[in-house]
Amino acid sequence: MVADRLPTPPRERKPALAALAVLLILVGALGAATLVLRAGDRIEVIKITERVPAGQPIPDSAMAPVLVAEDEAVSYVRWGQRGALAEDYRPAVDLVAGTLLVGEMLTTDETLGSDEVIVGVSLRAGQFPSGLKAGDSVAAYWVGDERTAEEGSARETVIAERVKVENIFGESDVAGRNNLAVTLRVSRAEAPDLARAASGGDVSLVIVSSGTS
Repeated sequence: MVADRLPTPPRERKPALAALAVLLILVGALGAATLVLRAGDRIEVIKITERVPAGQPIPDSAMAPVLVAEDEAVSYVRWGQRGALAEDYRPAVDLVAGTLLVGEMLTTDETLGSDEVIVGVSLRAGQFPSGLKAGDSVAAYWVGDERTAEEGSARETVIAERVKVENIFGESDVAGRNNLAVTLRVSRAEAPDLARAASGGDVSLVIVSSGTS
């Protein structure tokens, strides 16, 4: 008896389509991984792993890489820049473990002397001369309001007669109308009064001759 149906031919294999499907899956997975890694434009920066005193070289043992989201407002020191640190830069402040290193923490000047410290001051318009720049020698004045009834008001007092401007953060226009953050290299004896005045925003800087008076 003849069968009612003809035998079904074997299904043809299509290895090219199977390979294409696998390739599409891999491309999709790679794209997803790339999106995750690039979320926020992550960059590899330097994290401090042990304390480094101000003015001392930053050893390799005190640095580790860490990924962070890139932020144009933050001047992170990238992991690829670590080679120049020990030779060209010193920390302007004490670095503690866990700190993410940013440019404002560094100085290109020589190691701090045993009697020197770095003090930061925030200056409003009118508290600094136009054209102030890193490397200038300045005198720091206390320009706060009345200290006591006996001393009178708006009394100007010299806090430091000659100190060096280490770094300036921010930009001032020609007339000096913008606010600035400035770090000053001062002696340890001058630092307490300067820091107290700076905490109240009562410091004014005047450029003085770089020579010895």
